[in-house]
This record gives sequence, C-alpha cells and structure tokens, in this order.
Amino acid sequence: MLSVNLGPIAFQVSHLLLLGALLLAAGVGHLVGRRSGTGIVNVLSEMTWTALLVARLVFVVTWFDLYQGNPWSMLDIRDGGFTAWAGLTAAALLAIWRGWQRAALRKPLLAGVTAGAMGWAVLAAASGAFTGALTPSRPALVLNTLAGEPTDLAKVAAGKPMVLNLWASWCPPCRREMPVLAAAQQREAGISFVFANQGEQAETAQRYLSASGLGLANVLFDVKAELGPTVGSRGLPTTLFYDASGRLVDTHVGELSAASLASKLKRLR
Repeated sequence: MLSVNLGPIAFQVSHLLLLGALLLAAGVGHLVGRRSGTGIVNVLSEMTWTALLVARLVFVVTWFDLYQGNPWSMLDIRDGGFTAWAGLTAAALLAIWRGWQRAALRKPLLAGVTAGAMGWAVLAAASGAFTGALTPSRPALVLNTLAGEPTDLAKVAAGKPMVLNLWASWCPPCRREMPVLAAAQQREAGISFVFANQGEQAETAQRYLSASGLGLANVLFDVKAELGPTVGSRGLPTTLFYDASGRLVDTHVGELSAASLASKLKRLR
C-alpha cells in the first residue's frame, strides 16, 4: 500500500510508518527511563529534525544543478528529495553525543531507538510485501489511447523501463509536475513515459493537454480509475517506476521535482 485516505486527505504509508516508529521509540524509552525519571522525547525530536535537515541538504547539494534555476524549490520538501543515509548518520551521531553528555540517557535512548528501528523495519517489510503482492509487475489492465483504441502497458513499454504517471487535469500538483515529466520524456529515449489519466473523459483531458502545449506521447485513459487501487495508491499524482522486465522498482506519491525525478531515474537505469 502506497497511500491511505483519512477523510479527504491522502497520506503516504511511509510517513505513517515513520510516525509509528517514533511513537514506539518514545514509548519504550519512557518505560525504560521511568525509574530514573529520564525521558527521551526531546532527544528524539532533535534527532528527527536533524535527520530531516541533513538528508535534505545532502540531496540538494547532490542535485544542485537542477535546483539552482529555481532556488526556492530547495525549500519545497513535498518533492520527497531526501538522502536517507545522510539523515540516519546525522541522527545516530547526535544520539551518541547526547548519550555521552548525559549517562542517564544512554539506556532508555538505546532501548527506544532500537525498538523504533525494529518496529519500522517490521512494518516497512510488511507494507512492502503487501505492495509487492498488489503490483509485482506492470498492471495488466486494458486502457484506451487518445484515439479510443484499447492497449496495455506492456505494449506501450516496448521492452524498455517505464515511468507510469497517474494524473488528472483537475489535480494541481499533477499539472505542476507535468512539464518536468514532459521534458524527461523528450530527453530519455531509453525509457517509456506513460501518462495514465484517471477517471476523466478523453475530451476533458485533451482540452487541458492542448492548452498546456506539452506535446506528451503515450497518453492513456483509465476512465474507471482502476490503476490507483490496483497499485495501492489513493492519491494523485502517483508515479511508478518499472524496469525493462516490468518489475516495480520505485514509487512516488505526490509532486515530483526535476531533482527527485532524476534521482529515481538514476536508480531505474
């Protein structure tokens, strides 16, 4: 499962897993440190913010050439641009430093962080197994072309790695990311980019595409909006990355920036 809906808002499962791991770490740390009156919530908060900041900074530096044309986009973390190993390293170093400064923190902090890490690993593995069970390969649904002809994703992919973007013309983040994907489609001849419109009639989507002047290829129509539930996502936009054999390699729920797309294409290649 990639995302879940709570009311009208779609939440990424990965974010909920992280929140659950932090709550578990805080709870275990509280229990272990209760006798000595030592809490670890403040340290966990410091570790979380430090990890996010460092992970974002390293990602921005890595892909700086794609951010420098629009510097303010460096602050827009909705693109999911984080370098995980850098953030985890920074959080671990901060935990070691706090434990060195205050001996009473060491035991509850170690217990809390260990419990949180184990809880996250178990839940992430379960979520990954469930998502893999839903979409081990490209969905085999029949979609329609602009001309109204039926086709499937395997035929459009033509043996290449594939980027599958689920979008709708009424969706603001879909419209904002579309130029980034369109430019990548023009640039990446070895990758098939497929734009699967969700739940709209061809005429509605065609009006938007004509007005935008993007000149997209491989625009398909999923009038019944079956792709989202099939791949485990309730939010738009959703972008999925498949290798040449049709195996799911990566996913992204929400708006892609040029940098976040480039990082995922690097892995896809």
